[in-house]
Amino acid sequence: MDIVTLTGIAIALAMDAFAVALGAGVILQPLTGRHLFRLGFHFGLFQGLMPIIGWMAGLGMQTFVTTWAPWIAFGLLSFVGAKMVHEALQDNNEEKVRKDPSRGGTLVLLSIATSIDALAVGFSLALISVTIWYPALIIALCAAILTVAGLLLGNTVGAIWGKRVEVLGGMILIGIGLKIVLQS
Repeated sequence: MDIVTLTGIAIALAMDAFAVALGAGVILQPLTGRHLFRLGFHFGLFQGLMPIIGWMAGLGMQTFVTTWAPWIAFGLLSFVGAKMVHEALQDNNEEKVRKDPSRGGTLVLLSIATSIDALAVGFSLALISVTIWYPALIIALCAAILTVAGLLLGNTVGAIWGKRVEVLGGMILIGIGLKIVLQS
């Protein structure tokens, strides 16, 4: 597989991670190097591991990957997106602690949700007899870079427009999940 095709695939797969990172960047005020590392590392790691898992699964998992993966991604993204919208719309007078999307269960859910489509890519690469290790590395690096870029951009926009962007970020996550289901 040539580098241009591989880079195109990597960028396409990383778009969900970029969009989620935009929303996370809005929430994370102030954005620290620790946030950048956690989200960039985990999104990159999961984007790199999912094609390997899909590749190894081969033909035995084709039905699961093509049937259930879009619904799993939709559910995870909708859950996190709805939670973001709910938290953004809470009364300002309430003492609230924002959930850090770069930690714990939220980080794992977002990492899985943004990389589940890479399972199908890994499966497809197995069908055309492409060795997975180099593509997985390129996919992981691209996802990490675009995640960091999304965080930085989202943080800048969030500082300017505040809560409205939080609601928009949550709606974008739900929209991405819906798009995944509708395209499957």
